[in-house]
Amino acid sequence: MDSSRISLRPFNLTDVDDMMLWAGDDRVTGTIRWKTLTSTEEALTFIKEVCIPHPWRRSICIDDRSIGFVSVFPGSGDDRSRGDIGYAIAVEYWGQGIATNAVKMTIPQVYNDFPEIVRLQALADVENKASQRVLEKAGFIKEGILRKYGYHKGKIVDLVMYSLLSTDFDM
Repeated sequence: MDSSRISLRPFNLTDVDDMMLWAGDDRVTGTIRWKTLTSTEEALTFIKEVCIPHPWRRSICIDDRSIGFVSVFPGSGDDRSRGDIGYAIAVEYWGQGIATNAVKMTIPQVYNDFPEIVRLQALADVENKASQRVLEKAGFIKEGILRKYGYHKGKIVDLVMYSLLSTDFDM
């Protein structure tokens, strides 16, 4: 895929139909905290109430059509030095380097938008090797496995912790 076709932008209400194509797919939402969206109305509400007001959530676009998302949750208070990153893309775009490009595009924007963040971190399910590859290709360092770290959709899971420090990244 030509990386010039990939862009990040804030969500718009007009993304609702495109969002249903990927956020309505259990294969996409199976590894993220979102529940699978089941209707256009639910997707519209999600965009209005969750995506648009989020401190840093962007639509991953191909030719300006939403095919996924990347989010960073900046910490606050004593945790303001770190941000947690998450992402997902439509199944039809898996394995094409698009998620890696989107994460790489996110890094300088987040460090610029949140200068107090010095650590971006990500958690990936130990079974989700594709997500681990995305993070590694984007420059994140694997720190270790957090055993039985938390619940994901009713099941307790082991997660792999990754980080990228602002000093590791050439801005």
